[in-house]
Amino acid sequence: MTRYRSNARIDRRSLATGILAGCAMLTLGTTAACAPLPQCAPTIDLRQYSKTFDEPFDTLDVSPHGPGTRWTAHTPWNGDFGDATFTDPQPGFPFSVRDGLLTIHMKRDAAGKWRGGLLSSSDSVGRGFMQRTGYFEMRAQLPEGDGVWPAFWLGSIGKKGEPAPEIDVLEYYGHDPATYVTTTHLWTDGKSKDQGPDVVNVPPHSLSRAMHRFGVSVEADAINVFLDGKSVACFHSGPAYLQPKMLLLNLAAGGGWPIDKMPDDRAMTVDYVRAYVRRPDH
Repeated sequence: MTRYRSNARIDRRSLATGILAGCAMLTLGTTAACAPLPQCAPTIDLRQYSKTFDEPFDTLDVSPHGPGTRWTAHTPWNGDFGDATFTDPQPGFPFSVRDGLLTIHMKRDAAGKWRGGLLSSSDSVGRGFMQRTGYFEMRAQLPEGDGVWPAFWLGSIGKKGEPAPEIDVLEYYGHDPATYVTTTHLWTDGKSKDQGPDVVNVPPHSLSRAMHRFGVSVEADAINVFLDGKSVACFHSGPAYLQPKMLLLNLAAGGGWPIDKMPDDRAMTVDYVRAYVRRPDH
């Protein structure tokens, strides 16, 4: 996950341009990241795809680490991040399901420590849902408040000494309700080569006042990020990005920004998570 230091005073323009200035050093297989951006379709047409994963959240099948459940409540690497601990599922917290909607809760415990929730579609040895290419989407309403850090992303297990992809479709920092960021990473032994972050501008508070669709298509020619079916960012793809990837969604805190003003009992509401593959005739 991308993290920004609060004392770096990063604004939207510097995020969009400053980090990309060093992209000449990044190569993705045989594709140079500073080469002209690939052609990315302006919209996503799901009539060209077949559904491979559909989670409507009528119920929730989750365990701390698996195996045998559709979701696990920790990353496959068993690593927490941010300023809220991801919590093993218990009745009503950090997950609740009602009327076909999942709510991921984040609040302080009795000791005053923040606790949130994460769902991963794969466990540590790849049991569960993983997919190499296609289109991946979450429909959700995000929480408001300084310090909140909800995300929807694709991760991979990886092998020592080899690049492992991570695609951050959505990272939302509550102190700036008019933007979110999207980034791609290739991780090798704890070090990342990035594309982005790209900053997506939205009407202020719009992501916390209604449901929106956050999606990404990953194909051999391009990685295309979508908001409500419209392209908002375009990245180079390459062989390393085409490894099997799991779905992850979480409600975390901080991400490098202060949480001292974060309101208690934050929540992200999720309508569905889906994945698709492109049909052979398209």
